[in-house]
This record gives sequence, C-alpha cells and structure tokens, in this order.
Amino acid sequence: MDTDGFTTCLWFDGRAEEAARFYVSLFENSGLGAVTYYPEGAHQPAGNVLTVDFTANGQKFVALNGGPMFTFNEAVSFQITCHDQKEVDHYWAALTEDGGEEGPCGWVKDRFGLSWQVVPARLEEMFRDPDAAKAARANRAMMSMRKLDIAALEKAYAGE
Repeated sequence: MDTDGFTTCLWFDGRAEEAARFYVSLFENSGLGAVTYYPEGAHQPAGNVLTVDFTANGQKFVALNGGPMFTFNEAVSFQITCHDQKEVDHYWAALTEDGGEEGPCGWVKDRFGLSWQVVPARLEEMFRDPDAAKAARANRAMMSMRKLDIAALEKAYAGE
C-alpha cells in the first residue's frame, strides 16, 4: 500500500482559512497550500471555503469548514516543546490572544478552541530523572502553574 503519510484534519465552523493562516504565522517551516470551495448544491453556500491545506512546523494539516456539529475538546491536543522561557512565553502569548484561554499545567486553548501543551524540553528531562524525588518535586511545581516557569521548575526540582 502506497501512502503519502498522515495529514491531520481539523474541523472548523466557518473559520478554517483564518485558523490555517494563524497556525502558519505561528510556526517556522510552515505554509499555506490549496484552498477548495463549496460547490453549488452543497450544505454550505457555494463559494465558501471548504478546505485549506497547510503545513505547520513541517506537519501536514487540512482545515475543514464542516459546520457546527463537532467542536474540539481536550481529548486531543498538540504539544509544543520549547527550548527556553522565551519560547514558552512566545507561544503562550500567541495562543491565548484574541480569545484563547489559559489552562492548568502548561495547557492552553487557542481562539478556535484547539488545545495545546506549551512544554519546556527541560521539564521532560526532569520527569525522566531516575531520582524519583526530584521528578516528583518538578511535577508538584508544574501542577501548581498555568504557564510553565522554567526557573521555578528548576528550583523545585533541585529541592530549593
């Protein structure tokens, strides 16, 4: 069987093009692709955007204007691994602007309702530490935060 990999399809209610443009603006290695439109006789007015192909951070997506029947929930999220606090702050600010919502433990919903985890790579290293006490302290600190603070996580991890 010959496949062209996986493409994640994201369902929107009339905001597919806006969402695709936002995600493309947020990440490097991104770009817009083909746009298709509803034809005459479809369940949406002819000429409305049906799909937008886009790449975000090298990953293929299609944004679909399917209507109000389905919405995003936290059962599916995208994780952004950040190398430093500047990256954490950048993605947190961008994803929460214009109606996005802060969540606990580094989670955020963007203005379209899609859930993201903005996670420092260093936290993942802390969690993998064979010293269970250090990992537990980092976990407790993370659980008390909304946007993750690497310096505070480091202090908790070190037992300070």
